[in-house]
Amino acid sequence: ERGVDRAKGMAPGERIPFFACGLSSVMHPKNPFAPTMHFNYRYFETDGGIWWFGGGTDITPSYLNEDDMKHFHGTYKQVCDKHDPEFYPKFKKWADEYFFIAHRGETRGLGGIFFDDMNDREPEKLLAFATDGLAGVVPAYVPIVAKHKNDEFTQKNKEWQLMRRGRYVEFNLVYDRGTIFGLKTGGRIESILMSLPETARWEYDFHPEP
Repeated sequence: ERGVDRAKGMAPGERIPFFACGLSSVMHPKNPFAPTMHFNYRYFETDGGIWWFGGGTDITPSYLNEDDMKHFHGTYKQVCDKHDPEFYPKFKKWADEYFFIAHRGETRGLGGIFFDDMNDREPEKLLAFATDGLAGVVPAYVPIVAKHKNDEFTQKNKEWQLMRRGRYVEFNLVYDRGTIFGLKTGGRIESILMSLPETARWEYDFHPEP
């Protein structure tokens, strides 16, 4: 259920003209020990006078490193706390629930922050929060990549990374709001699918080794 009535101010069944802008990026590192990271910060408004902000930053490791995750989530807690102490627990929970692959019973990764339909305060305040969220990407993520980009890995490590990227593909094609919205509104296909990894892997009835 969405929190904004996008059709407000429009006649029933009428097509809703809208304006949208945002910044989005996905990093799929070569090294299996360096996690994938995605961010998107966006603004929408309709000709009916409705507006809202959405977005977030999330991380998807193939191999868990607790120190890395503490650093990533700790950075975004600081970003959120600067604007509202309720933001981080609310948006972290939202990310955990949103990035869930229902048909697998698995999360896509280890979350981050996610928010949508935000128009509960002045737009300038929400723009400032989105701006700080975007600015948080480098301090939250780049040190993790720098730490692991030269880690040695085996072919088995690479195959596991590709299996996890298969899950990433499944989520993005089946559940992701941005992908679904872009395909339904006639967007540029290459841009809509930019979040997908270059390569991915599936194996029938696969069970990872302990």
